[in-house]
Amino acid sequence: MASQDAVDPGSEDPIWSEIRKDVQGVSAGESLLERFLQATVLEHASLESALSFHLSNKLGSEMLPAEAFRQGIDEAFNSAPEIGEAVRADLCAIRERDPACTSYWMPLLYFKGFHALQAYRYAHWLWGADRRALAVHVQNRVSEIFGVDIHPAATLGSGIFIDHATSVVMGETTVVEDDVSLLHEVTLGGTGKETGDRHPKIRRGVLICAGAKVLGNVEVGEGAKIAAGSVVLSDVPPHSTVAGIPAEIVGHPEADQPALEMNSGLGV
Repeated sequence: MASQDAVDPGSEDPIWSEIRKDVQGVSAGESLLERFLQATVLEHASLESALSFHLSNKLGSEMLPAEAFRQGIDEAFNSAPEIGEAVRADLCAIRERDPACTSYWMPLLYFKGFHALQAYRYAHWLWGADRRALAVHVQNRVSEIFGVDIHPAATLGSGIFIDHATSVVMGETTVVEDDVSLLHEVTLGGTGKETGDRHPKIRRGVLICAGAKVLGNVEVGEGAKIAAGSVVLSDVPPHSTVAGIPAEIVGHPEADQPALEMNSGLGV
């Protein structure tokens, strides 16, 4: 049975309508998935309900069952409608930027970068509600299940795309603004045992390519690009491309917001 929905089932939600329509077609064409798709999508009246069901079944354990997780996620969706808005922006980002994704239902059901990001959104809501022990528990489960470690106190915007996602790490005081794209093995971390505001600030439209490390309280300016395997230890000017260890400016991205183009070339 579907949970109480954060969105009025009669309201207009084109993303959810498209997901249901596409999944109905997939279910009709692949009988082995019919039961799975019915339970994860077609039994639900809203995207929030489907996502909370799916995430809770991934994150639940013998000690903290899926139903308990689901109650908490539902509470977050109902208390903070902006989470649902961010979920939709993240789905749009994946569909627009990932050439392997031609629908909304695929990331909803199968992309662990999307799952880890939405679980972070729940943990961040818990952190803000001063339920920090549970927030850290969620962080730990996300790390175990998805191989992604995002501190619940980090501040992430919407329209975020974490491609592949394996081994992505974001520290406690990290800030990631809207419309940022990151690939696998990206670290937004500290430089040692310093305390306080000690993690990177990633501005809008930034592309951080595979394996890049951004360390310390440094600012990566709007529309910048960080090449694969680079180590960034100082501020990156807006609309510049940096590469190397330590990273240095090597040129400028061809696009104003390289996160939207997903071109990992240096573009010098």
